[in-house]
Amino acid sequence: MITALLLFWPALAALLVLLLKGQAARTVAFVAALIEFAISLVALVGFNSASGSMQMALSFPWIESLGIGFTIGMDGISLLMVLLTTFLVPLIVLSSFRHPVKNPNAFYALILFMQTGLIGVFVSLDAFLFYFFWELALIPVYFIAAIWGGARRVPVTIKFFVYTIFGSLFMLAAFVYLYLQTPGNHSSEVFAFYNLNLSSESQSWIFWFLFIAFAIKMPVFPFHTWQPDTYTESPTQATMLLSGIMLKMGIYGVLRWLLPVVPYGVSQWADVVLVLSIIGIIYASIIAIRQRDLKRLIAYSSIAHVGLIAAGIFTLNEQGLQGGVIQMLSHGINVVGLFFIIDIIFSRTNTREITSLGGITQHAKALSICFMILLLGSVALPLTNGFVGEFLLLSGVFQYNYWFGGVAGLTIILGAVYMLRMFQGVMFGPKSVATEVFTDLTLNEKAVLIPLVIMVFWIGLFPNTFLSISEPAVGNLLNIINR
Repeated sequence: MITALLLFWPALAALLVLLLKGQAARTVAFVAALIEFAISLVALVGFNSASGSMQMALSFPWIESLGIGFTIGMDGISLLMVLLTTFLVPLIVLSSFRHPVKNPNAFYALILFMQTGLIGVFVSLDAFLFYFFWELALIPVYFIAAIWGGARRVPVTIKFFVYTIFGSLFMLAAFVYLYLQTPGNHSSEVFAFYNLNLSSESQSWIFWFLFIAFAIKMPVFPFHTWQPDTYTESPTQATMLLSGIMLKMGIYGVLRWLLPVVPYGVSQWADVVLVLSIIGIIYASIIAIRQRDLKRLIAYSSIAHVGLIAAGIFTLNEQGLQGGVIQMLSHGINVVGLFFIIDIIFSRTNTREITSLGGITQHAKALSICFMILLLGSVALPLTNGFVGEFLLLSGVFQYNYWFGGVAGLTIILGAVYMLRMFQGVMFGPKSVATEVFTDLTLNEKAVLIPLVIMVFWIGLFPNTFLSISEPAVGNLLNIINR
């Protein structure tokens, strides 16, 4: 029942938060998020990391006449995504304590409802249950961005909503077709889909229906155009949720519902996906170099990082898949930390323009250290979390094709260019009018950043802590794909 508790606890807490006001709402939301993290640690302790099968599973009929069940469970990949979600959400809630929030009960309840949707995506083993939670996770972040976002929040969030709904319809159509292909009374369980014997023609179009849905959420070039504006106009907490956790839904969907369901379709179109992913890496990196707005720069850097993850996953080898899983963790940690630091700088200077900043290291030593550590993790410096994932991903891509690997490897060089130039422009040099008076990190800000900094080094120094959890599940996934 622990998987069910992980799933429903945030929703129950959200209902309670809706009844509260002011500081009580944010306090209860934070405590509820901490309890959720504690539950996930209990699940980790009880998890058999040597097994690649589903564990802590729960299944009962949902729409029995149609063969649709409420089936949930976790393997190593699912568990790592659940741990990432439950680790980041308390920090995201805590990051909002620095400023008063309008309608705090609704704001924090939406975050907790979104957490339920995210956990549901990562533990669902039924296609229509997965689709339900996929849509459920979208609704809260839409309202958070639309209500608490910037000046252009309404058109930007509408664009985001239209993009994601468009992709979801493709996914639903593919799921309905797969469901109708199952024998007998039909079943929408993931293992029933794995056992289908589909023609190569069917697998080809199903691949594109599912890939478009997941590529929009990740996002992969050319389905990325909603992302920079949405990240920029959303409030910081929504940007953290979108970049740190929600985009992982798309990558996870590829691993769980695309690669093992239509392996022939994947083998037919893998080269195309790798080309799109590598184009996205180069394109987003070049655009990031030209950015002057800090938030947009990190938004484009995220597209580049996700492009490498997608390329590694579609190599269909162990290094690429393991690299994709560990990089999902690393990217979530780094990008949440970077967006929070940008919010700290904006709150003190009222600007995100790199040319209007400078000299912050003269005032803020602690902020400078945390910023540099998270930045070095993002550019994959050895001994940091980003190095582990990018090394495995590039190794997987090189095994697949040397040319693809060589071009994809430019992400390290280009990433260092735009990240270090950003740091130099913001933190070094003479003080500007905006940074003339700049205070260092508060206790609240340290409480958010220190756990993230610890994880940068933990994953970088002891990656097997996490790789050993996902390795059996990745092996099982490869067995299903290659059978």
